[in-house]
Amino acid sequence: MIKMAKNFYAVYKGRKTGIFTKWPDVAKLVNGFDGARYKGFETRDEAQNWMDDGAPKPTSVNGKKSSKTTRNSVVLTPDSIQVWTDGGSRNHGNVKGGHVLNEDTAAWAFYIKTPGETFSGTDGEKGKTNNYMEITAFLQAIKKLIDLGLREEHIVFILDSKYVLNAIEKKWLAGWQRRDWKKADGQTVLNVELWQQVAELLPALTHVDFEWTKGHADNEGNNKVDELLNETMDQM
Repeated sequence: MIKMAKNFYAVYKGRKTGIFTKWPDVAKLVNGFDGARYKGFETRDEAQNWMDDGAPKPTSVNGKKSSKTTRNSVVLTPDSIQVWTDGGSRNHGNVKGGHVLNEDTAAWAFYIKTPGETFSGTDGEKGKTNNYMEITAFLQAIKKLIDLGLREEHIVFILDSKYVLNAIEKKWLAGWQRRDWKKADGQTVLNVELWQQVAELLPALTHVDFEWTKGHADNEGNNKVDELLNETMDQM
């Protein structure tokens, strides 16, 4: 689960180390830096103690390292916007040897949490795969953020789809574009019409971070998108 923003940010490993008070400064030092170590604190003394102790990693009550549901640790500021997206399908393609049938139901949902308001959206379509709906949820969230005029805000996408995350974080999307939407083996990218829209619209958001979360993890955003898409499929 993402931790709420603090007033002081300690950077133990990054392009520059030290204690900072502004997230934009920290973001430039840690985002995209391999193995970055940083943490937010309420007081400068706490931040300095953490640095002096060698930036210890969190431990659980039994003394073992705690497990995290997120891939990276992203520090939120008071103005940060959290976005959860999810796609799901109740189809025969989820079983070995199966395939999606025209009557199989599928749906997508997003949940946007700003400092003062929340927004959500969902819809469904029959005969679509789970991955198709995962991309659609992500794409629809991007469109909503643009419509809301939130292009320049700090936006944190919290996704359980490694299919979507890998396409962006591992630069698959950029590679597909360079190869005219072909994979390395020469085959056309699956769901290309959706990925083309993502490639066009995502750059409009100027300050974006990503986190991975386990599917159906018990937190506000995950619970909401899961509820929305299941309600949609129930009504189809």
